[in-house]
Amino acid sequence: MKTWNWGSAARRGARVALAALALWGMLAVAPNAARAEASVPEPAGYRMEDYRAPTPATLQGATIVDTATAERLWRAKSAIFLDVLPRPEKPANLPAGTIWRDKPRPHIPGSLWLANTGYGALSPDMDAYFRRGLETATGGDRAKAIVFYCLKDCWMSWNAAKRALADGYTDVLWYPEGTDGWAAAKLPTELATPFK
Repeated sequence: MKTWNWGSAARRGARVALAALALWGMLAVAPNAARAEASVPEPAGYRMEDYRAPTPATLQGATIVDTATAERLWRAKSAIFLDVLPRPEKPANLPAGTIWRDKPRPHIPGSLWLANTGYGALSPDMDAYFRRGLETATGGDRAKAIVFYCLKDCWMSWNAAKRALADGYTDVLWYPEGTDGWAAAKLPTELATPFK
């Protein structure tokens, strides 16, 4: 005759109940988490402040690429990569004799660094620099694939990609993970020098 072990049955029942509650909790939380990520709307214009903040999941007119896609494009040399991370300027009021060293910028090898071109508003000189950089990088072909990036949760690349679209470039790609995603995938980098 088989005896029933109430203790183990109760434990099994408790485990099943806990698993069901955990699953229900995951289902209840998952849509909220997805809504939180999708809740950053695309602004009508450029982002003008707080550039290091969550970005939208989209950019109208552009193609969004993840790290695997960016790597494929880079390895195939089928797109131009433009880094738009700002470069800290040397302060004008440094005491005499102060040594200023630029912070190294490791970026995707072969990229063109158009430093400081991702701000929401550009001075006429900076706007001309941005346009000249795009012209140089593409050889004047506005249909060439261009990947814009900086860092994760950085509006600079979003703004720059939007600006390129407004300037008539037709194959604009935005890589929102930037060098953070690239480095996390253990892909190679090189030290950047700003375009002149």
